[in-house]
Amino acid sequence: MDIMPVAVTIKTLDGIDIAGTFYDVPESKGGVVFLHMMPAAKESWDELARRFASDGYLALAIDLRGHGESEGGPNGYTKYTDEEHQKSILDADAAVKYLLAKGVAVDKVVLVGASIGANLALKYIADHPDFTTAILLSAGVNYRGIMTLPSAEALKPGARVFFVTSRDDNGNGEETQKIFSAIPKDVEKRLHIYEHAGHGTAMLEKESKLSDLIMEFVE
Repeated sequence: MDIMPVAVTIKTLDGIDIAGTFYDVPESKGGVVFLHMMPAAKESWDELARRFASDGYLALAIDLRGHGESEGGPNGYTKYTDEEHQKSILDADAAVKYLLAKGVAVDKVVLVGASIGANLALKYIADHPDFTTAILLSAGVNYRGIMTLPSAEALKPGARVFFVTSRDDNGNGEETQKIFSAIPKDVEKRLHIYEHAGHGTAMLEKESKLSDLIMEFVE
């Protein structure tokens, strides 16, 4: 399928303009929101987003506030306080609502995040239990005050989370396992640990089979 992504701008509840790349497909079977790591931008998800779109999913990759082409970008995030970074959850919310407005059912929305984006994705499904599925690359216990242990403990039955980490990532493997262990037993969870794959979306570049694992989990 020849995917022609389009640039979109969405507005958050607190009035911030968020830039996104939208990968449209006819008769979609779901939708995926992509939340990048820091520093990075929406383009870091292009290959995986195209993979999802080719498989029939609407896909939306956004620049978090202060990054890329979003308001305050491309480097405003470097001066953000932790409180300002935490407001990025509203960026995720705006992206989810964009897919809902395109007709995606609540239970067919998937959030995919890397690093701080992974923390945001986990927090979102914990705070909004109607949204159940998240793919989390290099989630951390605490990125700029976005805490994952409370979110992990708050997940409800029906939630589905897939953690991916690497042992060469400055202790992230141990942090991810700690988050994984905090999730209640009645939640579907999976953990994949690489040895030398790096951090966040770098793992997609170094491990060619990771996108297959992600697709398998979602489907």
